[in-house]
Amino acid sequence: MKITLNGDEREVREGMTLDGLLGEIGLREPMVATEVNLEIVVRAERAGRMLKDGDRVEVVSFVGGG
Repeated sequence: MKITLNGDEREVREGMTLDGLLGEIGLREPMVATEVNLEIVVRAERAGRMLKDGDRVEVVSFVGGG
């Protein structure tokens, strides 16, 4: 199925969760914000959030520095 991840179309397997997608792209750190179809998804809900064909996913990783 196809989703849009940070503005880019991406093919993912059926049954993919948001948590699974984060693992696939290498972002399992706690400082990640996620949104699906303009709805914020908190960390505790990512494992149960099933992605659907056509979903628009935004992922932002926070980086410290100075």
